[in-house]
Amino acid sequence: MSNSIFTVNDCKTIELNKITDARGNLTFIEENRHVPFEIKRVYYIYDVPAGSQRAGHAHKELFQLMIPIAGSFDIHLDDGFEKRSVHMNRPYLGLLVTPMIWRVIDNFSSGAVCVVLTSALFDEQDYYREYDGFMDAAQASRGQLITPAAQTLAIP
Repeated sequence: MSNSIFTVNDCKTIELNKITDARGNLTFIEENRHVPFEIKRVYYIYDVPAGSQRAGHAHKELFQLMIPIAGSFDIHLDDGFEKRSVHMNRPYLGLLVTPMIWRVIDNFSSGAVCVVLTSALFDEQDYYREYDGFMDAAQASRGQLITPAAQTLAIP
């Protein structure tokens, strides 16, 4: 597991560059500049049926930047001690989700698309897929010093 312990408060909204002119808007993302990690994988979530949820897991080491490319959705964050929800609806704003944060994504609008940039390739061993196992790990980490993400990871 990561040497740092993260909380829901370390999950930050990152404003991406937005270039606007008469032809429309353009937003670009550069690793280690706009996102505080090397981008190893990109995937997207779309065509989510009304009332459905996505995610429902936590990662041990992985950092993610979640961006609402189209439409809107809610991301619910849980570090085992505190919970927080973020409504995502601007394609130039991404949510940095740190390791050891349980996340659930729901309330997808019609046509919503969520693009996710990750700090590592897919690794099933990095997942907590059962909430009870995640809570056990989060509770076990309680005795460790909580280090804000900003000290470990350069957040723009």
